[in-house]
Amino acid sequence: MDTTPLFPTLRRVAHPLVQHKVTVLRDKRTPTKIFKELVDEIAMLMAYEATADLLLEPVTVETPLETTEGRQVSGKKLTLVPILRAGLGMVEGILRLVPAARVGHIGLYRDHDTLEPVDYYFKVPGDAAERDFFLLDPMLATGGSAVSAVASLKRAGATRIRFLCLVAAPEGVRRLADAHPDVIVYCAALDRELNPQGYILPGLGDAGDRLFGTR
Repeated sequence: MDTTPLFPTLRRVAHPLVQHKVTVLRDKRTPTKIFKELVDEIAMLMAYEATADLLLEPVTVETPLETTEGRQVSGKKLTLVPILRAGLGMVEGILRLVPAARVGHIGLYRDHDTLEPVDYYFKVPGDAAERDFFLLDPMLATGGSAVSAVASLKRAGATRIRFLCLVAAPEGVRRLADAHPDVIVYCAALDRELNPQGYILPGLGDAGDRLFGTR
């Protein structure tokens, strides 16, 4: 996993399979079905990295032959929180890796004039203070939606939050780090910049449109 002093809160998942799949994801010729499958697969591979330091506790189990000591994830279960709608594309892949995870939802959309987020839905487990949260959105562009979503989780009591995205822009990484320096960002690619419309360059287009065939 790559880190850089320029972005101390950023972790780039550099695994060759992740990098290969992101390249296919960027291609404008990649059809919706394949795009969905790639988002799903990349999310699962990234979650493997992002769960590497979850706390463990000892547990006693009975094998078919004897009693032994093992280790299991400590505390409440992991909670996945996709930012609607594009974040939904990342959920199933992570659930295959962590099937006991709970799933919340945050509804945000970006005003195309101001580029700022507008809230319309929020639902997470009530015991947020006891849980680890993975906030999911394929794109970290301006950072407005990410900052707003993290603030909503913190108001609900969450203290352990990680942000998982496929592609990030430097502007969004900086904005999220300035507002929430305790939130680590995991990405598959750190791209060059935003264009005047707030899209990531080179990017992969509108992730929601490509996931759901509405482009």
